[in-house]
Amino acid sequence: MKKFKAGRVAAYGLLAIFVVCFSLIGYITLFLPHIPVPDLKIEITPQRVARGNYLANHVTVCIDCHSTRDWGRFSGPVVRGTEGKGGEKFDAQMGFPGTFYSPNITPYSLSGWSDGELFRAITSGVTRDNQPIFPVMPCAYYGRMATEDIYSIVAYLRTLPAIAGKPPKSVANFPVNILLHTMPEKASPRPVPSKSDTLVYGKYLTEAAACIDCHTPVAKNQIIPEKAFSGGREFQMPGGMLRSSNITPDKETGIGQWSKDWFIGRFKSYDLSTYSPGTLDNGALVTIMPWTMYAGMDSTDLAAIYVYLRSVPPLKNTVARWTLVK
Repeated sequence: MKKFKAGRVAAYGLLAIFVVCFSLIGYITLFLPHIPVPDLKIEITPQRVARGNYLANHVTVCIDCHSTRDWGRFSGPVVRGTEGKGGEKFDAQMGFPGTFYSPNITPYSLSGWSDGELFRAITSGVTRDNQPIFPVMPCAYYGRMATEDIYSIVAYLRTLPAIAGKPPKSVANFPVNILLHTMPEKASPRPVPSKSDTLVYGKYLTEAAACIDCHTPVAKNQIIPEKAFSGGREFQMPGGMLRSSNITPDKETGIGQWSKDWFIGRFKSYDLSTYSPGTLDNGALVTIMPWTMYAGMDSTDLAAIYVYLRSVPPLKNTVARWTLVK
C-alpha cells in the first residue's frame, strides 16, 4: 500500500511538472515577445534616403542578405535587379539551428507595414505578426544604433523598386523555436558619435556592421565574448570550410602589422567602379565577406573602424582560412 501511494505521489509530481512546463511553453510562444510597436510616421527626405542607402548597402549591408548573391563570383556580389527581394538561405550546412530565409524587404512586401512595425523589426527582431526573427539579422546591434539612422534605413527601403516574390517561411529547430520568443529586446538607441571622436565613432560603425558576429568563434551558436574579433568562426561554403580572419591587433595572427592606409586600401580595392569580381573556377576559394559592398564605405569611416579595432585586446589565434573538400 505504501509503495502504491508513493508511486501515485510520484505520478502526480510528474504530471504537475508536465503541466508547468507546457504552461510555460504556451505562455512563451503565445505572449512573447512583448515589445510594443512605436507610433511613428517617418518623413521620407532626400537626406534620409541618401543616408539609408549608404548604411543599407555599405555599413549594415541589409541589401547583402536580402538579395540574391552570385556565389559563382568572388565575394558573392549582389545580382543587379534583386536588391531587397530576399530568399537567401541560412541552414544547418552553415551551422544554423534550422532553415532560415531572408524576407523580401521591397515595397512589394512592406507596403502594408507601418513605420513603427519596420522600426521594431529592425531594432528588436519582431515581425509584423509578433513573431521573433532569428538573429542571423543582428537586431541587437541595430537596436543600439541612432534612431535617426534607423529612420534613414526605413526611408530608403520605402524607395526600393517593388520586386514580386515571397521567400519560403523560416523554420527553427526545437528547442530554438521556443527560445527565440525570449530573445527580442526593446531598442536602446544611442546618438551617432562625433566623427572627431574617432575611437567612439569607430566602435559605433563596427557594431552597426556587426563585425564581431562573423569574426568571433562560437559555442552552441553563441559568440564567445572573451575571444571577440579573434576569428575562426566556421562557415560551410561550396568547396570547403571557410573560417573568418583574426582582426584583433595581434601582430602575428591579426592586423597588428597593418597600417591604416593598408587597411583602407584593402577594402577600396574591391570597389565596383574599378574592380570586377572574377568568375570562380570549380573548386576555387570563395568568401561570404561582402567586400564589394563594404568597399563603398567612406574612407573616413573605414579609418575609424581601423582605430577601434586597434584598441581591442590583441588575441593570438592562427586561423586556417580554408579546409578544402577532397
